[in-house]
Amino acid sequence: MNESPHLTRLPPALYIVATPIGNLGDITLRALDTLRRVDRVAAEDTRVSGHLLAHFDISRPLVSIREHNEREAAQKVIAWIAAGEAVAYVSDAGTPAVSDPGARLAAAVRAAGHAVVPVPGVSAVTTALSAAGMEVGDWLFHGFLPPKSAARRAQLKALAALPCALVFYEAPHRIEETLADLAAEFDTARTVTLARELTKKFESIVTLPLGDAPAWLAGDADRRRGEFVVIVHPPVSEVAVDVEALRVLGILQDALPPTLAAKLAAQITGRSKAELYKMSLARKPAAAE
Repeated sequence: MNESPHLTRLPPALYIVATPIGNLGDITLRALDTLRRVDRVAAEDTRVSGHLLAHFDISRPLVSIREHNEREAAQKVIAWIAAGEAVAYVSDAGTPAVSDPGARLAAAVRAAGHAVVPVPGVSAVTTALSAAGMEVGDWLFHGFLPPKSAARRAQLKALAALPCALVFYEAPHRIEETLADLAAEFDTARTVTLARELTKKFESIVTLPLGDAPAWLAGDADRRRGEFVVIVHPPVSEVAVDVEALRVLGILQDALPPTLAAKLAAQITGRSKAELYKMSLARKPAAAE
């Protein structure tokens, strides 16, 4: 064991520890230090977390706290902390309590008067956003949509009018249906980023118009594998597109179909193809008069 028996224990508290979402090299030094110095580790799945601890040569008692037993198990954690123990909580991957168990546990521990200490690290949300290339900073994290299409479309209809980017998690067996519902409820010229298997061997990140996303997904069975972060970029306003881009688009759309005009204008100006395509559709009636 590399772990020293003389490590100083941490003060009594609940430590919410972020862990890697795929690549184990993404764990932070502080996370490793915390896991070595707590008295026990509460985990969403002790098998998954057991592999993580073993990989880094850390030996700590493990207890399972899953979504279905989180309220009851919180009382045990509160009792351990009250007795002077430091307890870490980890989910299977990423930051606990972000579309993962942990929120009820943290709330119960805080309500009992004990400290809850975040140990930040990897989150699939921020990982995907960092690669999406959005120029605006406003975004809403929605997490998982309902599994049934009717409920899912009802939520999407309510979200479609929001002026910000929207971030969703989706499972591989529902991604095809979810993209179809997104295309049905949202402006298909909006840009979408699909980030799959982040930090893992088969990571892929693609950005394209929402209307093209279902066909892109259907083009290769491998594209439907793995966990997804889906980012729907903000709606496009004419103000967001510079004057020069609109001038170029206007020249091209007099002679070309909207899709081709937007594609060429994007190559010439460096602006988003999806933005220009939407502008092309919006301006076409005026140009035809």
